Amino acid sequence: MTNLRIPGPTPCPDDVLEASGRQMINHRSPEFREILTRTTERLQQLFSTTNDLYILTASGTGAMEAAVVNTLSPGERVLAISIGVFGERFIQVAKAYGADVQVLTAEYGKAIDPDEVRKALKADPTITSVLVTHNETSTGVTNDLAAVSSIVKGEFNKLLLVDAVSSIGSLFCPVDGWNLDVVASGSQKGWMAPPGLAMVSLSKQAWEANEHAKIPRFYFDLAAAKRYLDRGQTPWTPAVSVFYALDAALSRLTNEGIEGIVQRHTDIAEMTRVGIKELGLKLFADEAVASNTVTAIQGPEGVDLGKLLGLLRTEYDVVLADGQGSMQGHVFRIGHLGYCSREDIHGALKALESALPKLGYRPSTASTRGN
Repeated sequence: MTNLRIPGPTPCPDDVLEASGRQMINHRSPEFREILTRTTERLQQLFSTTNDLYILTASGTGAMEAAVVNTLSPGERVLAISIGVFGERFIQVAKAYGADVQVLTAEYGKAIDPDEVRKALKADPTITSVLVTHNETSTGVTNDLAAVSSIVKGEFNKLLLVDAVSSIGSLFCPVDGWNLDVVASGSQKGWMAPPGLAMVSLSKQAWEANEHAKIPRFYFDLAAAKRYLDRGQTPWTPAVSVFYALDAALSRLTNEGIEGIVQRHTDIAEMTRVGIKELGLKLFADEAVASNTVTAIQGPEGVDLGKLLGLLRTEYDVVLADGQGSMQGHVFRIGHLGYCSREDIHGALKALESALPKLGYRPSTASTRGN
């Protein structure tokens, strides 16, 4: 079986795949109401929130768009924090709907400095909202969301919209504990389900913003989602098969518990980083802020990463991820979120150890960051 080690979509356990193959049911039926209610309540538990939470038939980007269109208005001044490709995507979504976006960036491979967030908000009192990606899979970096929130919420009381697509369900991200207003995620990441469902939670302050938000919305209208959820339905036809799968996956995850989930990802991430350095390769991200869901690795000098990834796929049945955007051809990534075992990572590392010399790589000539 292919060892799929990308940061999404991620592999699914057999019981989750089996659940997704069940026959369709009426999405306006009592049977579906039970599934929708159960999955919503379990997600609230794993989000660590009592806030409203909605499951949308969309990708994680759909949840990000829902966050924007349900809380902002054209011309509204927002601060967008970007440390990689997905931070840039959040910016693109906000700009597409007419928000006046001030961008705050950090060098790729590093997290945002919370003090820079404080300075930006202090310098511009007209900013109403802050957009941030918790875990940036393009660079393998996790922002200090607790620190960012303590400033955005605790010091300035601005609305905080969070792309947690690749963090929540894998990393510690207590929505209520960190006072996060809107949190977006997607089924194909740490939730161990196929792509097709997005989740978004809204705080009381987010609903207050919703009352005044002027961006046009229809499919992603969360007020409609709220009305329908009250009667155990979704506004539009849901991805029933993915609901089956998510229901099965959440049963696993709630049994494991948040502490177990976070520790599992911590252990496998550490194993991955140690293994990469033992191969003489350099980590791309500053290890102090390295993600526990994906590891980004600098391409070794003289090695064509396109050829390396192709060789791993065709000869070793291991699929790793290329860099994204400007990092394509310079960085490759190993995903270790969701349904991932130590054996999976060991197999990927052994494949790299075997494949790299075939492309001219000599570990003795390499140096590692942090060694």
